[in-house]
This record gives sequence, structure tokens and C-alpha cells, in this order.
Amino acid sequence: MNFKDTFMNGEQGLFKPATLTPMQKLVLRFVVIGLIYYGFAVIEGMIMRIYQIQPISAIPDYQYFAILTAHPLVGIFGSTYSIVFGAFLFLVPFLMKKPLWSYKLANWTCILIGTGTLTFWLAGFFTHYAPLYTLYWPLPADFSQFNPLGGTFFVLGIALVMLGTVFFVINIFKTILYTPEGWEKQPSKALFLSAMGLSGMTNLFRKKENQKEHLVSLPVAAIARGTVDTALNAGIILFTGVLILVYLIGHQIGFDLKNSAVDALLYKNWFWWGLDLIADGLVLIFVAGTWYLLAMLITGKDLFMQNIARAALLLELVVSWTVWSHHLMSDQAQPGFLKVASGEMVTAFELITQGLAFFITLATLWSARPLKMTNPLKFLLGGLLGFALAVPAGIMQADLGLNRILHNTQWIIGPHVHVAILVGLTMTLYSAIYILFPIVTNGAKLYSQKLANFHFWAHLIGGIGMGAFMGMAGLKGMLRRTIYLHGEFNLYMILAGICGTLLLLAFLAFFYNIVMSVGLKGVIGIFTPSKLDEKVLVSEVEK
Repeated sequence: MNFKDTFMNGEQGLFKPATLTPMQKLVLRFVVIGLIYYGFAVIEGMIMRIYQIQPISAIPDYQYFAILTAHPLVGIFGSTYSIVFGAFLFLVPFLMKKPLWSYKLANWTCILIGTGTLTFWLAGFFTHYAPLYTLYWPLPADFSQFNPLGGTFFVLGIALVMLGTVFFVINIFKTILYTPEGWEKQPSKALFLSAMGLSGMTNLFRKKENQKEHLVSLPVAAIARGTVDTALNAGIILFTGVLILVYLIGHQIGFDLKNSAVDALLYKNWFWWGLDLIADGLVLIFVAGTWYLLAMLITGKDLFMQNIARAALLLELVVSWTVWSHHLMSDQAQPGFLKVASGEMVTAFELITQGLAFFITLATLWSARPLKMTNPLKFLLGGLLGFALAVPAGIMQADLGLNRILHNTQWIIGPHVHVAILVGLTMTLYSAIYILFPIVTNGAKLYSQKLANFHFWAHLIGGIGMGAFMGMAGLKGMLRRTIYLHGEFNLYMILAGICGTLLLLAFLAFFYNIVMSVGLKGVIGIFTPSKLDEKVLVSEVEK
């Protein structure tokens, strides 16, 4: 049985929630929560699109900025983290053919991410805490602008998400390295080195007959490497949150600290180093690994240039630690050597690492032609197109000359951020959901292929179109995080709003399709407690 057959061995039929195993229910819970929060983010995005055309009198400007603060965090943590973590907690034990290290810890990851996201969203909604997601010091602790109680709960919500993330990191690495009870002792050190990509790197310099066997499959290796950045990011954000909490709680008990005690430039470098581990580390590594997995599943073939793919993932991990300064290229206090070395040179290198992943994925698909244009293949190609557009847009911004023009404009958030996330990342995740759906539902049949087709085209056109029109406005001088009262950029914003409507309709079509595929009782059944039986978890792997 080949790699593809390992997954695609079920018959399609009716969804029966009573027959789901605990792990299947768990991954479906993650996905449903992620999709609900994606809906939150899309609706918030549409409110902001309308506000950019004509400010809404019912929504004060401070409420608008609160939405602007929560919007990306809901999309990243509430939606993307939920879907990605759920998928990887299922795939790592599945691909390694051994039980997940801790089902209970995985369940707590789901609970903490869902609860934490709701907590910081509610804090922003009710108290209008709105320092924007950059959290530049001393903005998060500026009590003249923001409610310190709202800030406290906002940061506590982020902390809950980060705690759930730490649980995910522990679970992933323990699953890779541990030996299940009653099994023959597994070589944990060798597994770790394989997961980190050293075997792939060293094999590049060995003759074919002398190459070492990979103990960990390529998708698992990609998950492991992305999880390293996830762990580092969680540590940075937790530390930053504690720092902000000290000031917020100190103010509430009558002990105000001096903001000048924290060096603003050092803080910004620290903060962006941690936050950039998501954008330029976690996303690119996780996405590349997901592309590889999807390409192998769709074609049933081994990955093209597998050793180079493994080595590139290890290289991308190192690169992801050294590119943060491109966020500070317009900061006059930032040292020039960091702007050039980290901001320009290392950032440009990402075009090579991500370009390799792009080429390897397409070459694997090309080797298996002709291929049927299935939902997973369509969305995979859409995801590849998204990054093919967004990565060069980001490299353009990482030029000291162009950055002076593009910095803090709609170009940054349009052609780069939104195209990367909405088209590149989200369409890749949709591809994974479509391919995993029959697996985690015991072969449930998709309700409507017409809805799936509409979902693809509306999302692709809407995502690229919105990013393009926002970029055009940015080139004309439209700033981000700015309210325009006199319709200066209305033509571009109206067109971006139309494309945003397509994104909303695409999501509604997809969500309706999934709910109808499993049924309302099926959705409720996903959230009913399952009697945990370790023997059941073991039998899932042995099937």
C-alpha cells in the first residue's frame, strides 16, 4: 500500500458521528472552532472594508480600531492555529503509526485556544482596548488611551492561547520521540535528528548507496521544524504579555511604573523577532510541509528531490530566526547593519527557500500527470499561486528605497499580508481540509460539488482582487490603520469591498457545505464527550 492508499482507503457514505473515534472527534472540533473564528475574522474584515468606503456612524472610531486590533489575532490564533494544530495532532501519530502522546493535553490545547481567543475578542469588543497588534512600547500600557482592565483581560486571553500552544509543542515532540507502552524501545535521539532535518542535510553529501534512512517522514519533519518556531514564538509572546500585565495590574493597584524603564527600540526588536517567527517561520515551514504532504497524497508518488526538500526546511528554520528587521526598516533608530543584513539580504534569501518548496511541489505534481482536478488539487494550486504573488511582494518591501514608499501603506497589508494569508495559507488549509474530510468522517460524502466549485473561484478571485485593489490604493498613498473621511480612495476601496464580499460568500458556501455533509446532529456529536480508552487510540494507529 503506497502513501496515498494509506489515507484513501475508505468508502464514501453517510456521516455517522457515533462511529467516530476520539481522535477523529478531536480533529473535527479543532476544525469547526477554527472555521467559526475564520467567520469572525471575515465579518470583521467586511466591517473594516465598509468603514474604509464610508465610516459607519453606529461604530465609533475607537470601536473600529478595537476591531482592527482583534481582527488579525482572531484570524491567526483562533482560526489558523486551531485548524493547523488539530490537523497536525492527527497527522503526526497517523504518519508515525503510533498513538498521540496525550489525548487529554490535545483536548486542553483546543479548549485554551478557543477560550483564549474569545477572551481577548470580548475584551476588545466591550472595553475598546485597541493598541493594534504591533503593541509598540509603551502603547499597550498607555492608560491615557486604553482601559487597563480591558488590557488585562486582552493579554490574559493571549496568554491562554500561548499556554495551549505550549501544550501543542510538548505533544508534538513527545509523540515523535516517545516509546508507547509495550513497544520496542525507539531511538529518540535519532528520531530527533531526523525530525530536525540533519539526515536530509548530510545525505546531500553522500553517495546514494551510503545515504542514511529517514526515520521521520518529510511531512512530520516539516511539522517538527515549524513547531520549533511555534515554541519560540510562544515564549516571546508570553514574556511580552507578562511585561504588559505587570504595568496594567500595577496601575490598577495604584503602583504606576515608569514606561521609560523599558527601552522602546530593544522592545520592538524583541517583539518583532518573536512575532516574525509566525509570519516568516511557522507559516512558510508549515505551509511547505503541507504542500509536500498534499502533493504526495494527490499523486501517490514520493516527493521530488526529497533530500533537498528536507535540507531546505532546515535552512528555512535558521533563516526564519534572522529576518525580523525588515519590519523596522523605516525606524530611524534601528541600526543600519540590521536593516541591510537582516532586513534586505536574509529576507531576499526567503525567495530561494520558498521558491524551492514551490518548485518541488509542482515537479511532484507534474511527474504524475494527467491528474484529475479534484478539490484538494485545485485549492493546492490556488495556495501555490497565492504565495507566488505574496512572497515577491514582500521581497519588494524589504528594499530600503521601496520601503520608504510602501511602508505603512495599504500595499503592505494588501498584496503581501492578505494575499499570503487569504490565498496562500488559507487555500492550502482548505486543500488539507478537503483531503482529510473523508478520513476523519469515515468516508462522509461532500454535500455539493457545485458549492465546492463556487467556494474555490469566489475565494481565489476575492482574495487576489482584494489584495490587488488595496495595493493600488497604497501606491496612491493610502495609509493603513487610518480612517479617511472624505472618500479619497473610494474607487479602490469599493472594488476591494466587492472582492471581500466574494470571500464572505465563499466562506458561507464552504461552511454550509460542510455542515450539510455531516448534518446538524453530526456537528453537535463532534462536541459530545468521548470515553477515553487508550486501547482505542492504539487501534486507530493499527488500522
